[in-house]
Amino acid sequence: MNRIVITIILILALFSGCTDVEETVYDNYAAEEFYASEEGSDAALASVYEQIPGNWNGVGYAGADRGWYDINSMSTDEQVVPHRTTGDWELTYAKLHKREWLPSHQYFNNAWNWLYESVFQANLAIKQLETAGADPSKIAEARVLRAFFYYLLMDAFGNVPFYKENNMAADQIPQKNRAEIYEFVVSELKEYVDDLPAKKAGDYYGRFNKWAGYTLLAKVYLNAEVYTGEAKWQECLEACRKVEEGGYSLHSGAMDESHPLGSRYFELFGDKCPNDETILAIYTTVNVVGRNIMTIRSLGGTDGTLLAGSNGWNGTIVPKDFLKKFSDNDIRKRQFRYGSDPYGPQPEGFMEYSLEVNNLDNPGAAPNAGARNQKFWPAEPMTGGGASNDFPIYRYADILLMKAESHVRMGSSGAAKSFIDQVRERAGLEPLDGAPTLEDIYWERGRELAFEGHRRQDMIRFGKFTEAHGFAPAVDDHYRLFPIPTSALNENPNLTQNPGY
Repeated sequence: MNRIVITIILILALFSGCTDVEETVYDNYAAEEFYASEEGSDAALASVYEQIPGNWNGVGYAGADRGWYDINSMSTDEQVVPHRTTGDWELTYAKLHKREWLPSHQYFNNAWNWLYESVFQANLAIKQLETAGADPSKIAEARVLRAFFYYLLMDAFGNVPFYKENNMAADQIPQKNRAEIYEFVVSELKEYVDDLPAKKAGDYYGRFNKWAGYTLLAKVYLNAEVYTGEAKWQECLEACRKVEEGGYSLHSGAMDESHPLGSRYFELFGDKCPNDETILAIYTTVNVVGRNIMTIRSLGGTDGTLLAGSNGWNGTIVPKDFLKKFSDNDIRKRQFRYGSDPYGPQPEGFMEYSLEVNNLDNPGAAPNAGARNQKFWPAEPMTGGGASNDFPIYRYADILLMKAESHVRMGSSGAAKSFIDQVRERAGLEPLDGAPTLEDIYWERGRELAFEGHRRQDMIRFGKFTEAHGFAPAVDDHYRLFPIPTSALNENPNLTQNPGY
């Protein structure tokens, strides 16, 4: 267990939930001395990092439910939790999938509150560290974390409240347009990324090192045209090249009978994400630091117990049209469980899930309708509340696919081929016959990064998000932004709702 996690557990357990900076019991000298030390600076950063693991009530980037991950994943073609004919599951997931969301939906409010609590904690850490004259690398880490949260805010909600110091009431914070937030995020990353340590793994597993910082910058540039109207493909490519200096490589996709899904590829989504490919991960130990519900939520109740030892929730399903984009010889298809001869263990009494789903909400799907996802094969310790799989935020495979896309977008399709082929060959597929098209890259991203929280962003960038698919009708472009939550509008009169809502 690395130092930042130990700090979260042992130090922040005493102070979690405290957001009033006037409550400190230290005098100014003692506080500055503390936050200038390695232990103190790690404590300041831990208060920010503890926001990222998924937990109840929509807290966190991924791993739990009803928050940022769900609004960005259930609104796409890759997954949905249907209401069941047995009466199970609320309708909100189906409404997200069918583009029937409203500003009052709780999941938007959860994601909004989580992100602004994270910004608050980042602002506090920056002030503590800068006032104390802490190590510049620790100050850089706090500022990059804040940029990460503002990037997620502008990506989801567009024009959002913006503040850099915790000295304003919520009803006084001004709303900045998306392009201004973009410029702030880019400027912060360009100024501070090179101050981050180049260390990998060990103490920096689960933390922003230099390579994770450049990956974030690449992701921002990848979507710059969506945010500002001006493409930044060359800048994205250059940021990806900086990440390659970190010495990352694709993890093995070799067959492995000891793994429940039969391939080393799925080690990427296990108890600890392998350091060869993983650039940034969420450290998880259920009921200690976050939780990972991904497979537990998908499997049927008794099936979860038979297969993994913990009761499943019979929730998430994979739409048939998305699953059909995987060929049978693609090892990544093993993440889907369905039919009488499913991938993975087949103990006596296992459930047979059908591919066909006739309805999502009225009257809903039959109990066993819909393929299930087992990409995050549950890792011990596990409970009915989730498993302990770590979650990859950024992987080297994404870097290769960003490089391929940037080359194609700039008219150099031939230069893109080797990057996409590396990802395909690791998955057991043949190289492309010719130079890749944008359609090739779009679907390769879908196959490689399924259930990792990237799909909505990709669908928007490729112009697919508003098109009809499955139970989702075609919609107009205002759906490319989520609505600002009703509660936020009620609290802050400076905010203007996104068009169309």
